[in-house]
Amino acid sequence: MATMTAAQRREQARIEYDAFLKSCPTNQLLDRISDKWVSLVVAALAPGPMRYSDLGRKIAGVSPKMLTQTLRSLERDGLLTRTVTPSVPLRVDYELTALGRNLAQLLTAVKNWAETHFDEVHRARERYDAETPDE
Repeated sequence: MATMTAAQRREQARIEYDAFLKSCPTNQLLDRISDKWVSLVVAALAPGPMRYSDLGRKIAGVSPKMLTQTLRSLERDGLLTRTVTPSVPLRVDYELTALGRNLAQLLTAVKNWAETHFDEVHRARERYDAETPDE
């Protein structure tokens, strides 16, 4: 049996990614990008760069702590960039990277689907609740 180099092992692992396995890094990535705040931040940034305060106003219900954590995780994952402009007060802008813009297409489509089909889902929930006895 031939031995593999570290690069060959990494390439083999990449080919064998399986998001259905909890230990797979792609499972962890799906967990990250399926977060509600991540979806909303990425969709909000899809049209172009925004300041922190503008993002906070656009995304109803997000706390400053959660917004900061979400932005940091997206920056760490290479999905957005943070640009600080020295001024008084300090100006901080966030913008999607090419990778983030690619993801934004998908997440914006999901957001649009939710907005378009919510009434149907709501009616289905009402039917289900009416037909299903309380346990």
